[in-house]
Amino acid sequence: MKKGYFGKFGGCFVPELLMPPLLELEKAMADILPTESFQKELDDLLVHYAGRKTPITFCPTLSEKYGFEIWLKREDLLHTGAHKINNTLGQALLAKYMGKTALIAETGAGQHGVATAAAAARLGMDCTIYMGAEDVERQSSNVRRMRLLGAEVRPIENGSRTLKDAINAALRAWISSQKTTHYCFGTAAGPYPFPQLVRDFQSVIGREARSQMLEETGSLPDYVVAAVGGGSNAIGMFHAFVPDGEVNIIGVEAGGTGEPGCLNSAAINLGVPGVLHGEYTMLLQDREGQILPSGSISAGLDYPGVGPEHVHLSTSGRVQYTIAYDRDALNAFQALCHDEGILPALESSHALGYVLAHPEEFRRGSRVLINLSGRGDKDMDIIEHALGL
Repeated sequence: MKKGYFGKFGGCFVPELLMPPLLELEKAMADILPTESFQKELDDLLVHYAGRKTPITFCPTLSEKYGFEIWLKREDLLHTGAHKINNTLGQALLAKYMGKTALIAETGAGQHGVATAAAAARLGMDCTIYMGAEDVERQSSNVRRMRLLGAEVRPIENGSRTLKDAINAALRAWISSQKTTHYCFGTAAGPYPFPQLVRDFQSVIGREARSQMLEETGSLPDYVVAAVGGGSNAIGMFHAFVPDGEVNIIGVEAGGTGEPGCLNSAAINLGVPGVLHGEYTMLLQDREGQILPSGSISAGLDYPGVGPEHVHLSTSGRVQYTIAYDRDALNAFQALCHDEGILPALESSHALGYVLAHPEEFRRGSRVLINLSGRGDKDMDIIEHALGL
C-alpha cells in the first residue's frame, strides 16, 4: 500500500509550510512510539489516569426486548467522559518527547477539547482549543470544562461555525507555531500521518473489546457497530476485528432529520470523492467542488468528511456504512436511559439507534457489540430541547 494511503484514499495535501511538522511527526512515530520508555509511560497514563481497561456491559432488558444480545464497550467511563482521552494522552506524550511545550486542537462536541486540555494539564503543557462558534453555544458545558482545565478556547465565527472551520483555523495556527507546538488532531482524518496515528492510539478500544468478548462469552461478536463522524471511535473499535471475516462490522453515519433537503453528515453514503483538510476522501460537496454544510443533532458527528481508512473499508466491502437519523438517536438515548440506566452521548446514540431501528437486520440470538464512545452529560441541553423536557 502506498505510504499515507488506504487504498486510493488518504495522502497529504497541505501547503508547503505544513510539511516540516508533518515530516517531524512521521519521524517521531517511527523513532519514539515503539520505544519501551514511551510505551511504559503511555500505559501508565491510560491505566492510572484515564481509567483503562473499560468494561463491556451486557444490556439484559434491551436484549430480551429485541431478541438478540446487546453489549456495550464502555468508553463513556473514561476520565473526561469519552474515548478521546486515548488519543490525546498519546499525542501529548509524544509531543513532550519531541520537545514541544504547547498543544493546539480543534473540537466539535467539545470532548476532544476537554481531553486535550486535560492531557496538557497533566503533562505541564500550554493548550489552545479552536471551536466553531455554533458548537461553543450548543456545547457550553464542555467549554467551561476546558477553561477550568487551563485551556484557552477560541471561537471561530466564519464559515459554518462548526468543526470544519475549527480545523481550518487550527491548521493555520500551526503554521506559525510549529517549532514549539504540536497539533493534537482529534479524529482519524486529516493529512498523513494523522489518520494512522489516531487509529493506533484508539485501537486499544477494539483490542480490549475483542479479548473481553472472548472471555465473557467464549466467542467473537456477530456484529460490531460504531458511530462515524470523522471516525476515530469507530476505527479504534473496528481495527482489531477487520481480520475476523465472520464478524459483521457496521459504521453508522448521521443523517440529520431525514427530511427532504435537510443537512446531514453522511459523507460515505451521500458524498463524492474530493480533498479536504489535507486528505483525499469522501466529502459532502456540490458540483463545483464547494464543501456543503453538514448537520446533525450530534455536534461530534457534524462534519462534511470522513477518515480515509473508513472510505477504504467501505469500498473494499469489509465494513457496511449506513445512516441513523436524529429521531433514531433520540429514541435510542431514551431507551438506554429508561431500560438500562445508562446515559449515552448523542454520537453513540446513533450507533445504538440504527440497531434498535432495524432489528430485522440482526439475527435472532446473535451478539451485537456497540461502541458507547461517550456519556451524555454534555448533551443534556440539546436533549431537553429536542424532547421538550
